[in-house]
Amino acid sequence: MKFIKQLAFAAVLAGASASALADKTVTYAVDPGHTMVSFSWSHFGFSTPVAVFKDITGTIVGNHDNPAQSTVAVSFPLKSLDTFVPALNDHLLKSGEWFKAKQYPTVSFKSTGMSDVNREAGTFKLQGELTLNGVTKPVVLDARANKVGEHPFLGNAPAAGFNATTTLKRSDFGVGNYAPAVSDELEVKITVEAIEAAAFQAAQEKHKQAEKDKAKAAKGKKAK
Repeated sequence: MKFIKQLAFAAVLAGASASALADKTVTYAVDPGHTMVSFSWSHFGFSTPVAVFKDITGTIVGNHDNPAQSTVAVSFPLKSLDTFVPALNDHLLKSGEWFKAKQYPTVSFKSTGMSDVNREAGTFKLQGELTLNGVTKPVVLDARANKVGEHPFLGNAPAAGFNATTTLKRSDFGVGNYAPAVSDELEVKITVEAIEAAAFQAAQEKHKQAEKDKAKAAKGKKAK
């Protein structure tokens, strides 16, 4: 949960071209539309359900000469949880038996370091602190760079993407109900896409303006 930092690191590991990443340090914004955290668990041994967190935002400051100096900070609202079972979503978020959503509405991750960098394979371990339900615990992500280069839909702005996995114990964060029958361990998978921050912001503003113009045009037609 944890996403953005790996993107910056991924850029280094993938050997980004000088033309696409001319600066030693690049600030990336996580693209919520193409970033997701999913996790799965064993349900009494009968099935392995999957749930997701969406609406992930954050910033990666990537140092492409020295990845260890890169930083990441990401967050997402608990209300973005989707188990694909509406009644379960309500129970997890509103009952107070699981998440303390009113008291701690946001999940966050901040990087603390990186190790085991393999530039040829594009892999590395990303250390950080995950805060969930008011509890902060250290986590380690096994990450792999997907691609670093120019984004074709955003004016060829520098972009980077990666996948990562980790295993968490939900009981560490105060949501260990029914363990071990319902597995305490969660298998977490993360996919992240990040765009150079200024270009991403410009694209967002352009989209908002287009939506306003569209709504204004529709209102004008309706008035006629």
